[in-house]
Amino acid sequence: MARRLTLEFLKTEAASGTVLALAAVAALLVANSPWSADYFAWLKSEHVLQLGPIRLQESISDWIKEGLMAIFFLVVGLEIKYEIMRGELSDPRRLATPVLAALGGMAGPAAVYLLLSGAIGAPHQGWPIPLATDIAFALAIFGFVGKGLPSSLRVFLLTLAIVDDLGAIALIALLFSEGANWAPLLWALGGLVVLGLAARRLRFAAPLWVLAFGAVWYLTVLSGISTSLTAVAFALIVPITPRSDDHQSPLKRAMHDLHPWNAYLVLPLFAFAKAGVSFSGLTPDKAFAPLVIAIALSLFIGKQIGVLGMAWLASALRIGARPSGATWMQVYGVSLLCGVGFTMSLFIGVLAFPGAVDSPEQIEVKLGVIGGSILSALAAAVILALASRQGASVDSAGDEIPDPDDPRAE
Repeated sequence: MARRLTLEFLKTEAASGTVLALAAVAALLVANSPWSADYFAWLKSEHVLQLGPIRLQESISDWIKEGLMAIFFLVVGLEIKYEIMRGELSDPRRLATPVLAALGGMAGPAAVYLLLSGAIGAPHQGWPIPLATDIAFALAIFGFVGKGLPSSLRVFLLTLAIVDDLGAIALIALLFSEGANWAPLLWALGGLVVLGLAARRLRFAAPLWVLAFGAVWYLTVLSGISTSLTAVAFALIVPITPRSDDHQSPLKRAMHDLHPWNAYLVLPLFAFAKAGVSFSGLTPDKAFAPLVIAIALSLFIGKQIGVLGMAWLASALRIGARPSGATWMQVYGVSLLCGVGFTMSLFIGVLAFPGAVDSPEQIEVKLGVIGGSILSALAAAVILALASRQGASVDSAGDEIPDPDDPRAE
């Protein structure tokens, strides 16, 4: 009986969120312990992948960010494709809402930061820092407090966060990139087109899909572009239609097989590698530095205003629609959750203020990002917990009906 309950627990998103949270806490403890030097040295250590003529040398941190996290974005892309083709996002208006909300979620923090920059003297170049949403941590928090909430809210958050993240990556490439290697990227995109067209007529075995994904990933690494972009693009060419011989959908099968690895290996390793922020050099007077206040308030205030405001406007103008079965209070909770910038915001902070990790600017960036993310997470948890007690939505769409074809129901 106990074993069955444990297995049931491990199937829930709250369980994977627990593992992610424990990994993040462990990283923070190690990064501020006597072993911190070993921890950061391990992340920077170089390791080589050699497969015949293929040779890649990356640090542990980059292997996790560009390697393992490509699997995360592949799974996210598969889920979004399913929702567009068969689920919540098959209604164009419900697809338009999170996309427009993501744009608002980028414009809102930028506007708040620039206003505060002029008012309190925060460095102007820090405005891109609060634009991103940390998908992994936002989903983990939603898993903790999302019981009783309509699944459409998770789809809304997932779609919004991926558009937000891709927008942040594009912004990084535009503002901070020294230039991409276009030849391998064009080969990768060409391979995706050919494979996508061929998959419509031919059946490919799972090993071939794995090899194809590995080839696209390798070419993307050589191009210098984030592998999250092509991982999502690869997900879009995976067939959703069940095969005629075994009646299995390749997309649903891939989601089913990759989910445990994603939840209990990829994301915990990512959290352990990226949440290890050292607080060395922090002093109380830095807590209210202009850069700290500008980043924290932009994440907390700018995100919720931008996301909720654009979602409401899209619904009011009837170019979008509220997530099915959800109330505006629940949507507001998700809007707050988008203020969890954390790893991506910290990464952009390094690019916006290059220098030593213990420089005054970097210390203030860490304080602002962590403070804004924690404030957003706590407020979102309270609002979503209260909203979940309200039970089913009174939206005119009616109560949610479980989709028997939903792969998450398997």
